[in-house]
Amino acid sequence: MKWLQAIRQHFIQHKYAINAKQLGDDAALAWSNLGYWDDATSSYPQACRQLADQLAQAVHLSSADKLLDLGCGQGASLALWQQQYQLKYIEAVELQSHCVIHIQKHLPQLTAIHQQSFLNLKQIQFKATFDVVLCIDAAYHSNLNSFLASVCTVLNAKGRLGFHSLMLSEEWSALTTLQKQKYKWLLKSADVNVDYLMNESMLMQTLQHYDFSEIEVVDLSQAVLSGFSHYIQQLPAAHFGLDAVKIQLTAKLCHKLYADGLVQYVQISAKKNAP
Repeated sequence: MKWLQAIRQHFIQHKYAINAKQLGDDAALAWSNLGYWDDATSSYPQACRQLADQLAQAVHLSSADKLLDLGCGQGASLALWQQQYQLKYIEAVELQSHCVIHIQKHLPQLTAIHQQSFLNLKQIQFKATFDVVLCIDAAYHSNLNSFLASVCTVLNAKGRLGFHSLMLSEEWSALTTLQKQKYKWLLKSADVNVDYLMNESMLMQTLQHYDFSEIEVVDLSQAVLSGFSHYIQQLPAAHFGLDAVKIQLTAKLCHKLYADGLVQYVQISAKKNAP
C-alpha cells in the first residue's frame, strides 16, 4: 500500500501550500497568499506584496519593531520586512518543514524561524517578546480563541496584532440550517470550520476579551476574493495535476464567497492594552 501512503503524504504536504510558479511567482522566496488586487495590479507577486503591505500599514510597522511572522510560507514576507521595512529583528513560525529548511538556506540573517503551529507558541523558546505579530492569510484556518490565546503569550504590553480572517455577514443568521450546512461542507474543503467563524460584533467582543483595543476590521472581500478569482480566470489553462486543480477550486470558492456575500474576507488590526 505504498502508493496510498504516497498519495496521503502528497495531500498533507499541499494542505496549505500554493504552487506559486503556476500563479506567476518563480522567485526563490515566493509568495503564497490570495493577494490584494486593484485596477493597477499586474502580477501575482505584486498582489501578494500589496496584501502584506496593507497589513503592515494597519499596525504601523516600523524598523525598530521586534516582529513575529506567523505562517510565513515560503518566506517572501520575511524578505519584504527586511528589505523594504528595514527590520533587524524578525522571528517566524511555519508548520511546513520544507519551507523552514528553504528559508534557513535563503535568509541566514533571519533572527530565527521555528517549525511549529502558531497555536502552540508557548512551546517555542523565543529570543524575545514581540512588538508586532503578523499573520498573513492564514489565521482563519484555526479557532480565533485559540489563535488569540496563543498570540497573547508572546506579545508585548501595547504590542500590535494584524491578521486576516473570514467573517460572517449579517445575512448569515437568516439562512436555514440546510443552507448553513452546505456552506460548512464547502468551506471544509478549504480547511475552514464554519463553526469557528463569527460576525463582526462577536469578533470585536472576542478581541476585547483578550484585552485588545483600537480594533479595526476592514472588509477586503472585493480586492481579495473577487480579485484572486478574476486573476485565475485570466490565466491560460497550461497546468495540470493536483496543484492546478487546487488553484482552480480555490478560485471558484473565492468567487462564490464574494458573489453570495455571506462570508467576508477581512483585515483585522488591534493593540494590546497596557497591564
